[in-house]
Amino acid sequence: MAQVQRMSRSMVKTLRDDPADAETLSHKLLVRAGYVRRNSAGIWTWLPLGKKVLDNISRVVREEMDAIGAQEVLLPALLPKEPYEASGRWEEYGDLLFRLKDRKGGEYLLGPTHEEIFTLLVKDQASSYKDLPVMLYQIQTKYRDEARPRSGVLRGREFQMKDSYSFDTTDEGLAESYALHRAAYQKIFARLGLDYRIVSAVSGAMGGSASEEFLAPAVAGEDTFADCPACDYAANTEAVTFALAPVTAEHGPVGELDTPDTPTIETLARHLGVPASATLKNLLVKVDGEIVAVGVPGDREVDLGKLGEHLAPAVVELVTAEDFEGRDDLVRGYVGPQGLEKVRYIADPRVAPGTAWVTGANKADTHAKNVVAGRDFEVDDYLDVVVVEEGDPCPSCGAGLKLDRAIEIGHIFQLGRKYADTFQLDVLGQQGKPVRVTMGSYGIGVSRAVAALAEQTADEQGLCWPKEIAPADVHVVAAGKALQTELALDVSEKLGAAGVRVLVDDRAGVSPGVKFTDAELIGVPKILVAGRRSAEGVLELKDRRTGEREELTVDEAIARLTA
Repeated sequence: MAQVQRMSRSMVKTLRDDPADAETLSHKLLVRAGYVRRNSAGIWTWLPLGKKVLDNISRVVREEMDAIGAQEVLLPALLPKEPYEASGRWEEYGDLLFRLKDRKGGEYLLGPTHEEIFTLLVKDQASSYKDLPVMLYQIQTKYRDEARPRSGVLRGREFQMKDSYSFDTTDEGLAESYALHRAAYQKIFARLGLDYRIVSAVSGAMGGSASEEFLAPAVAGEDTFADCPACDYAANTEAVTFALAPVTAEHGPVGELDTPDTPTIETLARHLGVPASATLKNLLVKVDGEIVAVGVPGDREVDLGKLGEHLAPAVVELVTAEDFEGRDDLVRGYVGPQGLEKVRYIADPRVAPGTAWVTGANKADTHAKNVVAGRDFEVDDYLDVVVVEEGDPCPSCGAGLKLDRAIEIGHIFQLGRKYADTFQLDVLGQQGKPVRVTMGSYGIGVSRAVAALAEQTADEQGLCWPKEIAPADVHVVAAGKALQTELALDVSEKLGAAGVRVLVDDRAGVSPGVKFTDAELIGVPKILVAGRRSAEGVLELKDRRTGEREELTVDEAIARLTA
């Protein structure tokens, strides 16, 4: 027996117009179709239809997590400061953390993620290798104080997330747990009906080694990923690498160039009549307060997010005019790597040993030519730091990369022993000696998946949910008065008794046109209409996605929808 939800008795209120502040398709449609309502910036109320979709996604996640042997728990969202202080993330998260104090002055946070707390839980519960491996998960509300919440439920300050953690005594065991989660995620996203890509990623503040993201291509996506049309390579742009290839060539000696009023790459290239790619751009940043120079070809931009990931947990920020005060070695607009003795120099691999550049001469209105990497200056660290562009070579096969926008719906990490080291998570090993546990961390954005599905499956008429997660299996519409309503309710009860989830529009005083428009907007996979042939016991069944229609008797409709 499935639920029959009557719209005449339900909190389902649709809107004709898009919300004024909505930019993305999912934001517009989820509000207009009555799935969510904005409470305040980045905080949303899930209405009955939206809660059903959210619960259906959670059900699929639970079923597949249970299938790999993971056990569900529920940890608190209100967490003490001390574990996050011990891991360093109390400071690393910065303004993203919601921090609060209790009446006694004790400091707490609202959990953005739970690695620390899960580690402490297993430390309390597991004492022997016989207690492992173990995989634990929860579906919990997470909190992040986003500076600019936007795109509806895609980027909120409060959101639903499934986070799971594996605990093993060996690296081989961790690899197995990681593979289990990876396969489970593939099943989850296939069941949800999501188009997705698995891409290489960076771990960032999470720590650890191997890391992959599950991305749902969408125009509204906030992530950019690189996809190779010639092979199976795919990666978040922050994880795309460029091979360091030293150059063997003869170059003349360094020579100074008189270049007045050319503090930018554009003005320099125009003054000298050379391409920007022949110049070396040196961006000054502060890393934990220390000035660092970052060198890239003049026609490329530094990806500050990528640089920050490489240098995490250090804080990276741009220098200001005040940072040049008292620094005679740093001439604003004319910095060159040669002669920088007090500044760490990071370069992109494109600034390879043997390459020659036009760059700043560390003197006002002056640049230098034939400045050769490895001869005239040394690079302290080579890091991939440029913004990846369409056509950049694929690290795997060399073909030109294609860039696409996507929504991150899942992320899996091999954390290793980062948190186990912090909290001394050891168990007694087979040899009777303590063994340090190794961990994996695996997340799925449950509420984010709702928006991703809306983005990928909606059409001009509205939402168009896959059957597995739709709020109902069939939307029955009474397109008329008493006779049509009576037939619609009768067939709805029969469908419900047969296990079909039904949303029936039995609202009085609402025109058939409005009901049809709402049915398209709400997006249930099948629409069953009790209309002009109701007196004959004939209904019209429409497929929401394809638009195909057919007339069926009541018995035929029930048989079709229960098949």
